[in-house]
Amino acid sequence: MHILLLLPILIPFLTAIVSLFFWNQRNIQRVLSTIGAAGLLGAALALLNSIWQNGIQAIQFGGWVAPFGITLVADLLSAIMVVLTGLMGLAVGVYSLANIDARRESFGYYPLFHLMLVGICGAFLTGDLFNMYVWFEVLLISSFVLMALGGERSQLEGGLKYVTLNLISSLLFLIAVGILYGLTGTLNMAHLARRLAALDQPGLVTTVSILFMIAYGIKAALFPVFFWLPSSYHTPPAAISAIFAGMLTKVGVYALIRVFTLLFVQNVGYTHTFLLMTIAGLTMVTGVLGAASQNEFRRILSFHIISQIGYMIMGLALYSPLALAGAVFYIAHHIIVKTNLFLVSGVVHRLQGSYELKKLGGLYRTHLALGILFLIPALSLAGVPPLSGFWAKFMLIKAGLETGQYAIVATALVVSILTLFSMTKIWAQVFWKELPPDNHQDTLPETASTAPVGLASLKPLILPIVLLAALTVAIGLYAEPLFSLSTQAAEQLLHPTGYIQTVLGETL
Repeated sequence: MHILLLLPILIPFLTAIVSLFFWNQRNIQRVLSTIGAAGLLGAALALLNSIWQNGIQAIQFGGWVAPFGITLVADLLSAIMVVLTGLMGLAVGVYSLANIDARRESFGYYPLFHLMLVGICGAFLTGDLFNMYVWFEVLLISSFVLMALGGERSQLEGGLKYVTLNLISSLLFLIAVGILYGLTGTLNMAHLARRLAALDQPGLVTTVSILFMIAYGIKAALFPVFFWLPSSYHTPPAAISAIFAGMLTKVGVYALIRVFTLLFVQNVGYTHTFLLMTIAGLTMVTGVLGAASQNEFRRILSFHIISQIGYMIMGLALYSPLALAGAVFYIAHHIIVKTNLFLVSGVVHRLQGSYELKKLGGLYRTHLALGILFLIPALSLAGVPPLSGFWAKFMLIKAGLETGQYAIVATALVVSILTLFSMTKIWAQVFWKELPPDNHQDTLPETASTAPVGLASLKPLILPIVLLAALTVAIGLYAEPLFSLSTQAAEQLLHPTGYIQTVLGETL
């Protein structure tokens, strides 16, 4: 049964390695990539089902018992995140077949893509902080090369900002890990939870928690260290932007949720109710105002990533069962919706050759189906019922009202209205208004053809968009399964005894 913990890391790793043996055979790499992504999703679903049926699972490597060895552990939150990684990996992998040009494929796109999935899954499944750092670095290296793949000026500029801020984050992370090890003598997270609870140095523990907050906050693009994201995510091809938008910042969010429910709960009134709540509100507001001021499709979406991260941190800051369940639900909703919006932007670029709103238009008349496929995730992002975003925001708003945090509730509601405004702006400019007469086809490398094309000829691009849009509608109309799963995940986070005992091999 514990082999299921290894498969989400092993499958993309083997896919990346085998793909390297077929470096000059693009078609074989494409097949391997699709099979590997499907295998990852299948293994992730099997892991989630196993955790749901049998409870939290852990495995120790090298014959060393915890806390001395390398630990992999999965609770419901980890399993949910791995499933979402597999789903986005498959969707973007299929989309890449028609979006990534031959030049980037020849530079190793598919091995890099799956190596990045290795880093993401490893970060979700690791049981100790040092190995979380290792997985972050695997993720950072592969994602940086993917962002810069092709060597265009805008990509290199965005990539440098991306890697510089994330290296600073990694440095702060290592400093915080070193201090924590000096305090406790361990880095196993379950063991740390025990040691920190017994440590009589609350001021020092709170200081270390703030270091982790800053380090993970950079990776999650929280206020005020978010500016690297809108400067970089709009530069690579749409497939790369989409997997970045869906998954990369969520690794930082996951890490924040993990350490601020398992480790740093000694001073919740300060770290959660004050610091994280304030940061969540400011992240929401600055992100949505940034989006409202932009006139480039993917830059608007990039700023909205920042804004929506604020809602997830709001759930963590409220620190109640409903709030944490809302945060988990919101993460799942947002990964699906935001990935899909970036995929739609790539189709728009393929059809009209630009991401600039002033150069686009008329797609409602010529491609009605694409307009509908845009509206579903766009309205869901704004929280319009009965789509998935409505239930995600409803849970957080209700949790905020129950705990008496009216300021963050008001902020969340106002930001939702401004989000709707931004989505309406894209709709009006890209789909509703007439195509400007001076529109021309950009010759970006990701554009396989500059001739006018119909949706029927873009099946690898459209199929993942339809799948994710259908999932958004399904979650909205039938939210109970995800709500139940999120509630159980929240209970495990709030009461981590089962997690700790499983990792340390104690009788439950």
